[in-house]
Amino acid sequence: MNISPYFRQLRSAYAAELDDLTFDSEGKNILDKRLTQRRKEIDFLMSMMEISPEMVAAVFHKGFRFTSNRMMDHLLTLESDELPEWASLSQTIEMAPWTSALAATIQKQPMGDWFLTVAAALEYMFYKPEHAQASDANEEEDQDDEPLDEEERDAKAREEAGADWMVEQGFDRKE
Repeated sequence: MNISPYFRQLRSAYAAELDDLTFDSEGKNILDKRLTQRRKEIDFLMSMMEISPEMVAAVFHKGFRFTSNRMMDHLLTLESDELPEWASLSQTIEMAPWTSALAATIQKQPMGDWFLTVAAALEYMFYKPEHAQASDANEEEDQDDEPLDEEERDAKAREEAGADWMVEQGFDRKE
């Protein structure tokens, strides 16, 4: 399977986001506590759905169960502007009961359905380590010698804009 540049870039950002949420300064695992807090901040976080979807998608962590690996694998090959409608994808995803209110809130936004599709893809990739390790090492080595295409430049610009915005909000910049 060939993961699109869009999802390849978001996968590492999503993993880093969850890693940042997992441990406090003393090394204690506080992921569930931080996810609960993040879910309460959904109204604020929705402003970042398009610029930093990985940061907002964390609210759905552990909230999806996938019934069609084939559909999800295909989804990962698509670019952000090629994603299927959420209504067609959601038929292959079982959502935990606690996600209903979050999903309804997000779907009221103009990019809500698109975002739910991205969030599902990120969560699916997070639990597929075979895609996250071996293939990435080879792909990243191959890409180091190639110039960035327009989509990759756009993705990098979105990531940098999101990081700048977070710094403006008082957060430390992720390295």
